[in-house]
Amino acid sequence: MDIFDKISKSMGGPLGQHQKWSHGYFSYPKLEGEIGPHMQFNGKEHLVWSLNNYLGLANHPEVRAADAQAAADFGMAYPMGARMMSGNSRHHEELETDLAAFVGKEDAFLLNYGYQGMVSIIDTLVDRNDVIVYDAESHACIIDGLRMHMGKRFVYQHNDIESCEKQLERATKLTEQSGGGILLITEGVFGMSGAQGKLKEIIDLKKKFNFRILVDDAHGFGTMGETGAGTHEAQGCIEGTDVYFATFAKSMAGIGAFVAANKEIVDYLRYNMRSQIFAKALPMPMVLGLKKRFELLKSKPELRAKLWEISNTLQKGLKERGFNLGVTNTMVTPVFLEGDLSEATALTRDFRENYGIFCSIVIYPVIPKGLILLRLIPTAAHSLEDVQRTLDAYSEMAEKLKAGYYKENKLVIA
Repeated sequence: MDIFDKISKSMGGPLGQHQKWSHGYFSYPKLEGEIGPHMQFNGKEHLVWSLNNYLGLANHPEVRAADAQAAADFGMAYPMGARMMSGNSRHHEELETDLAAFVGKEDAFLLNYGYQGMVSIIDTLVDRNDVIVYDAESHACIIDGLRMHMGKRFVYQHNDIESCEKQLERATKLTEQSGGGILLITEGVFGMSGAQGKLKEIIDLKKKFNFRILVDDAHGFGTMGETGAGTHEAQGCIEGTDVYFATFAKSMAGIGAFVAANKEIVDYLRYNMRSQIFAKALPMPMVLGLKKRFELLKSKPELRAKLWEISNTLQKGLKERGFNLGVTNTMVTPVFLEGDLSEATALTRDFRENYGIFCSIVIYPVIPKGLILLRLIPTAAHSLEDVQRTLDAYSEMAEKLKAGYYKENKLVIA
């Protein structure tokens, strides 16, 4: 039986970044108006390329005003209860309706957190008779959701359609015996590599196999597609995407997430997702603040245009300087370097202390030994001057790395 037919009947990798915490803390300035990615770290100003704030909405004056007004009107507590009990409001429902329409689905369901939400979606959609097929580089929230699955699961090589097809063949043989269905899970944009998931090619496999697809588009929502509706819009496969998930923690610079699908599926999730049924609803200030963020996401395409201007200029400049950006075809900008752990630590500290630039570092076991990954997250809040300053710093850093400066531990903090 198809996995979604069962729902209809009932209604009638990597494990993430392995890296040490930075020893220090950020100080967020209390200023009015839009604030760029320049923050205080241990008392010094730094240019930060590690903020999940793609559209620069985190400190947008209209967002700050909406957040403040909502908190003044409702406080931080209401509504007092889970959505199914006393925690519902017209604002929750209006946001769900608007989100569903924007991403091309019949209905949507608000989730308290993205990570928790994805784990619970997977747990709710499948049972022991179903088989999950998933990408090898799936995010940790997907991996943790898979760990709760009592049935079989098959992993295919990252973005490898031939491998995906082989795993679907294996899954089909099992479900023919169990009577279960197949759920395929991938991401719209992979947050480490910046590669788009091959959604359209995977969906084309429905011509040969009976499965449904769940897309985690945390990085794609608000950034990808003509209107920012997501990677499924960018690839022209909105209709073929059965269940669409996105977080508010990236483009919307907020807290929470949503899942969208046809009304029957969303109703099933709404009344069966334990992490939502038994949890307090999103507080009113968050919901009203998200409505303002969503309004700006839709009405100000210049924010997305600015994001892509910064992204394209940064990536073009890095490539011209000979840096390896891997396979990214999105705004996520990974820079791969050759070096060991001690060099990675030294160059990151050099960036932070002597150049005033803060960016995420990723090392083994997330990537192979002997490689260093510095991941840059461009935003609409960055400027072209920020890009130029970073390109110049990267060029100097590369020369130091090549000359063995970081290996010989000669790093001097100005």
